[in-house]
Amino acid sequence: MTLATDIIADPDVRAAFTAFPPELQPPLLALRNLVLETAQSDPRIGAVRETLKWGQPSWLPVRPRTGTTVRLGTDRTRQHLALFFHCQTSVIRDFRAGPGQDMQFDGNRAILLRPDAPLPLDLLRLPVLHALTYHLKPGGTGKVPQSAHQTASS
Repeated sequence: MTLATDIIADPDVRAAFTAFPPELQPPLLALRNLVLETAQSDPRIGAVRETLKWGQPSWLPVRPRTGTTVRLGTDRTRQHLALFFHCQTSVIRDFRAGPGQDMQFDGNRAILLRPDAPLPLDLLRLPVLHALTYHLKPGGTGKVPQSAHQTASS
């Protein structure tokens, strides 16, 4: 897995990553790779746009009404990595109620991760996929089917 920021095409996104403290860059770039790999793994998502939102690296499916934005950054103290989701969706609530119940959160907006701990990438793939396919869920509710929770916890 390449962690160099020179692989990031958008110069503004590249600058945002290089502005993070050097010790935070590798895990944040690993989370970036997770978002991009998750999007590529599901044909319903299609291409994603990598851009800045609120000054943070962000991804959103190019195809309208597919999903909602995923952003990366740190918490306000810069002591935790933060995987942000739109706070008015059920992404965090559903993840917290299922496989992510033992993780740390910032309200309904972010999953907080210690930069010195191994990243639970397989577990984090679930809320990323939920966000990137949010508007495709049955009935338009954005809810993750219970089987997705069971698969993640097995």
